[in-house]
Amino acid sequence: MFAKTHRGFTTAAAEGDQVVLLLGMRINHFWAPHHWIPVMFAMFRMLHELAKAPERGLRGKLLLTASPRTYYVVQYWESKEKLYAYASSPDFFHHRVWGIANRKRRAGKLRGHVGLWHETYIAAQGSYESIYFDMPASGLAAATGVLPLEQRGRTAAARLAHRPEQEPAAREESAA
Repeated sequence: MFAKTHRGFTTAAAEGDQVVLLLGMRINHFWAPHHWIPVMFAMFRMLHELAKAPERGLRGKLLLTASPRTYYVVQYWESKEKLYAYASSPDFFHHRVWGIANRKRRAGKLRGHVGLWHETYIAAQGSYESIYFDMPASGLAAATGVLPLEQRGRTAAARLAHRPEQEPAAREESAA
């Protein structure tokens, strides 16, 4: 229930490109819970489906609220290919839910009681960094692991410049 606090300065153990998906909902009309409650439960069902099968690519998530009307999820994915595969596969709940929503939209049955949005970001190696102080693993660190700050650099510039070490065989090939 209570996450272990990592004392001192830490950073995320992320390597390579990172895929971040922000998605959420806004309740436009509180008096229409029969429209927005199913949307909220669909979001939780998709997260549960992904949690049961880590091979689908969801590394971690963070549930947030911006106001009593707006709820969203920050998701960290292994790759954009795994994100696309989940989103488009007819075997998963996401595909079925969007099919229902699209049929309702085409039939003019959506009334604007709930709004939906998502944004996807592919952060290339060298374009992200993180720092945490006396925190449990959060955000990117919760998705990829926690490292002592010194392993990546004390400054943001040093952490942004970090590159994974090459494997010994790759170092030998590049030296030849």
